[in-house]
Amino acid sequence: MPLTGHGLSSTTLAPAGESPAAQARSVRHHRGIFVRLSPVTLQLTAVFEKVPEGYIAFVEELPGANTQGATLEEARANLDEAVRLVFEANRTLAQEALGTRSVIRERFKITPP
Repeated sequence: MPLTGHGLSSTTLAPAGESPAAQARSVRHHRGIFVRLSPVTLQLTAVFEKVPEGYIAFVEELPGANTQGATLEEARANLDEAVRLVFEANRTLAQEALGTRSVIRERFKITPP
């Protein structure tokens, strides 16, 4: 779909069999030239609390991203997985809700305060 005034379009390009994450990467097309855009690093705040069983953890900015672990390292690894699963679930739910409607999808960057 053209971006107004730029002659650019945004599409997803990924060989068959690539992971959903690879398929979701944005690729810009301009007059026959494809350029893969670099992923944006999103910085969130992880909170860890020591409890008798180990550690509980959550991400302040992302409801639903919470976990636990016997050690701090395990809690960190589990939190990484929880965040990825929340993003994946939200993406899937949004796609299901939109169905076959025509929409514009584009990368969104935010600068932390």
